[in-house]
Amino acid sequence: MITIVTACGNGIGSSLMLKMKIEEICAELGIPAQVESSDFNGAKGSNCDLIVTIDELAKQFDQTAQRVCVVRSYINKKKIKADVQEVLQEVASNKK
Repeated sequence: MITIVTACGNGIGSSLMLKMKIEEICAELGIPAQVESSDFNGAKGSNCDLIVTIDELAKQFDQTAQRVCVVRSYINKKKIKADVQEVLQEVASNKK
């Protein structure tokens, strides 16, 4: 099982919507995942396999310490899936 954190800037509203979409996508792809939503600071300190966020926030993570995947939308499932599918499959295969 992989652990994923969805991150937004403040609060957890946007990241909660993204969390639900990521859960749906993982289920469709048959990837067992535990997905949590978080604000930026919480995500920065989390111990997870993958952080999913938007470009503006992704630039602020230490990408040598944490794997970060950039999405173009918090709510458009089609765009999110296009952005994360390859990374999700790679992370899941490396976890086996």
